[in-house]
Amino acid sequence: MRREAEQDAATPGPVTADDLDQSIQLALATLREAPEEAWHSKAGTLRWTCWETVEHLSDDYFAYAAQLGPRDPSLDGPVPFIWEPRQTEGPWNAIHADRDSGPEGLLQVLEATGAMLTAMVRTAPPELRSFHGFGVSDPEGFAAMGIVETVVHTYDLAEGLGLKWTPPAEVCARVLHRLFPDVPQDSDPWPTLLWATGRGELPGQERRTSWRWYGKPRG
Repeated sequence: MRREAEQDAATPGPVTADDLDQSIQLALATLREAPEEAWHSKAGTLRWTCWETVEHLSDDYFAYAAQLGPRDPSLDGPVPFIWEPRQTEGPWNAIHADRDSGPEGLLQVLEATGAMLTAMVRTAPPELRSFHGFGVSDPEGFAAMGIVETVVHTYDLAEGLGLKWTPPAEVCARVLHRLFPDVPQDSDPWPTLLWATGRGELPGQERRTSWRWYGKPRG
């Protein structure tokens, strides 16, 4: 019993809608500090511009929210929206921001789609299961996926926009526990998440050139 209690105390706990909302709001606060002229620069090592990367992130929120929408979701494929790029090398999105709205409008799109996903995570029944390419998942899993997309793409954006970005360690720990059971458990959560997504080094580990998460509900 004592060993089980110690294991429970060491478990980071479930990923929640509050975790997702906090991550999105922190990202927005950081991105609002970017100079207007920087939005057409590349986002870190991505081939997309910073503008396109925010559209991609908004599209992730929208797509994940949509997967949680049907009462009887498909386990075999996504909700069949049309995704298409606006530029030759741009991301394939269903969501695109009006360029005439400027960065303020772009971030409004990000906040609105993030709110859609947060609301769906809050209201979808926990027993619901829906398709994702990395494994059929539940509302907690889609919240965790949304957080990964948020924190790592904000990292990419911060590099391109000349900003500083460090998400909460405890949220990163919960996401790692939920989606990345194959990563080291005794290293700092944020550097570990960057390493797990091919964006950084971790002592004693080879740098990842490909990666995935595991959406299947745990437990």
